[in-house]
Amino acid sequence: MIRQDDLKELLSVDAGQGVIVSLYMNADTTLETSETIKKQARALMKDANCPAKDFKAIENYLNFSHDWGKPGLAVFSSAELDFFRAFPIAIPFRNRIRLSNKPHVKPLAHLLEHYAHYGVIVVDRTEARFFEYHLGELQSTGGASGEDVRKLKLGGGSARSGRTSSATGQRGGQGGRHEEEVVQRNMRELSSKANKFYSLRPIRRLFIGGTNETVAQFREQLPKQLQSQIAAVFPLDMNTGEHELRAKALDLMAQANLEREEKLVKTMITSAAKGGNAVIGLDATLRTVSEGRVQTLIVSDGYRSPGYHHQSSNLLAARPGETAAVGDDEPEKVEDVVEAAVYRTIEQGGKVEIVSDNSQLEDAGRIGAILRY
Repeated sequence: MIRQDDLKELLSVDAGQGVIVSLYMNADTTLETSETIKKQARALMKDANCPAKDFKAIENYLNFSHDWGKPGLAVFSSAELDFFRAFPIAIPFRNRIRLSNKPHVKPLAHLLEHYAHYGVIVVDRTEARFFEYHLGELQSTGGASGEDVRKLKLGGGSARSGRTSSATGQRGGQGGRHEEEVVQRNMRELSSKANKFYSLRPIRRLFIGGTNETVAQFREQLPKQLQSQIAAVFPLDMNTGEHELRAKALDLMAQANLEREEKLVKTMITSAAKGGNAVIGLDATLRTVSEGRVQTLIVSDGYRSPGYHHQSSNLLAARPGETAAVGDDEPEKVEDVVEAAVYRTIEQGGKVEIVSDNSQLEDAGRIGAILRY
């Protein structure tokens, strides 16, 4: 599993004139055999002219060390630096390889931003189960139980005769009130226990499963902090197994991310068109990255472009002429200036969004940014 400290380490690695191999794989053995996945990895490395020592190091890892129970894999190798890191992850990647002087971190940055630390609650009228996940893997569980909810039988033979309650005019009126009171007490107790469980864990999103009525009652009792983190609610049986629950939560997470990305891209494009705190297109985006103004960098998945880095000013640009006014020294060529912008944004404390299959972003130049100012 990868954590934020691992990403920071990768950001610090620089091979200079050397090469670092970054390999991402969909290693899901429910879709392909491990031997087929190994062949795919070898084909990627061969097509990319992967250095022989790194080819061998990655091949040995896949043959002898990899945990094939995880459907995602990110590997970083530089024999020149004696550097090798492999991260089996519970979320699959799209197959890709990059050779550069720095690790290709865009897919990992996206993963850590949107699949890190989320919670799932399954609730019914008498109990709740709590789950904490990180990058698709279960971290901890908890739970709580309330009073049994039983229908209260009325005295005097009314239940047998079918008579209505004189107080309510409804069949079983006293029993209904008692039942509802117990449910409400349970919701307060269960929500309190949920707050205690998640207050000790750094969750960013929360999913709640159960019947529509019960989830609505439970949700009302949650503190505002947890309510603000709810990403989706969904129908689910209390006895659903953890494996099925985890898969359902990942599907919901992917859907929530898709909806959030669509809104984010639309907000960026609209703001840029109105002259607000947003820009679109490579030139404008690189300029604002160089100025340290980017709050959120938004990039189409797979977008790459060569560019330039002006050493004395630290300016990133798509063309060498754009750095002419800032110094006499010649800018150095950068194989992928988009990746350089990703690095710079993360180093400056900004966020990076990698967006797939968004036609609006493609039409806007495949890259843009929401600015701090």
